[in-house]
Amino acid sequence: MYKFVIAPDSYKGTMSSIDAAGIMEKGLKKVDPTIETIKIPVADGGEGTVEAYIAALGGTAVVCDVTGPMLSKTTASYGILDDGTAVMEMAQASGLMLVGDDKNPLEATTLGTGQMIADALNRGVKKIVIGIGGSATNDGGIGMASALGVRFLDRNGKDIPPTGGGLALLSRIDVQGFDKRVKDTEILVACDVDNPLYGPNGASHIYAPQKGATPEMVEILDRNLKQFAQICERDTGVKVDDIPGGGAAGGLGAGLIAFCGARLQSGIRLILDMVKFEEKAAWADFIITGEGKIDGQSLRGKVPAGVAARSLGRPVIAIVGDIGDPIEEVYSTGICAVLSTNRVALPFSESKLRAKRDLEKTAETVMRMIRLAGK
Repeated sequence: MYKFVIAPDSYKGTMSSIDAAGIMEKGLKKVDPTIETIKIPVADGGEGTVEAYIAALGGTAVVCDVTGPMLSKTTASYGILDDGTAVMEMAQASGLMLVGDDKNPLEATTLGTGQMIADALNRGVKKIVIGIGGSATNDGGIGMASALGVRFLDRNGKDIPPTGGGLALLSRIDVQGFDKRVKDTEILVACDVDNPLYGPNGASHIYAPQKGATPEMVEILDRNLKQFAQICERDTGVKVDDIPGGGAAGGLGAGLIAFCGARLQSGIRLILDMVKFEEKAAWADFIITGEGKIDGQSLRGKVPAGVAARSLGRPVIAIVGDIGDPIEEVYSTGICAVLSTNRVALPFSESKLRAKRDLEKTAETVMRMIRLAGK
């Protein structure tokens, strides 16, 4: 009797990691109902992170009122796990998905992310895991810190707008009113980019255009973040300008480090650590993983490569929606085989309509191959 650990990412635009794990299990068991499985839905800090953590570790979702990225009122949900850890996605409060056609990183704020953190503190949480993918913001995290009591002041001692554009007015940072509960809280940030806060590879140049920034706005935002870094070091003693990942989420990575003492970690590594993945891998005969697309970029912080790296030598099979060139290096991670669910070579606009059915059929194929090899 074969034992499987099933640990996929979401298949963006078609199914969540929870759905994918269940469908894979169904396909495997259609061929061999006697197999044993452990399902571990996985996310890397982006969309679906909260859902994956709750499914893997148990917990409940909570909802709080926050200020959205463009200063309108909205609600954000996050999870509190059975062990008391809060799990969040900053995109729930400050994400690009909330702005529609009103993209403008000069005017966007992470204020709602800080309000979400404050809500968790009010519930007695002592550990927070926060994924920072999908932001609409470029404010260096000053909105987040403002919600926790930090004041960002202009030369006249007045509060500046907590936005990417407002940073141009920053003259002094006052941390006297900072929420002291944060210092007693462990904050881990799921972050799989290594961009610095500013410069050619920084938050503004690399990510602001997709958030609505024109070339002129990019230069302004980058200059503002450089000024923020200088004032932050002077007034808090924390140097954030060259931290790998400091530029994530428009500089929220740097802000979380400077004001909250957060630690940036690989998103996939975080969840695999928390679910004690290697213990489960030791039990398994095979590990099944997957994501929407696998290619050369999948070596960098993606779920299949992260799962394979922790597989303890167990055979790892990746079932993916699409295979891109090149993938040769993917096999160096420990992945033994890659199969696409796109069984009839359709464009995504058509294949997504049958993605769940095709995933199940591909899992059946995997099980048939394993049984054949075992004879």
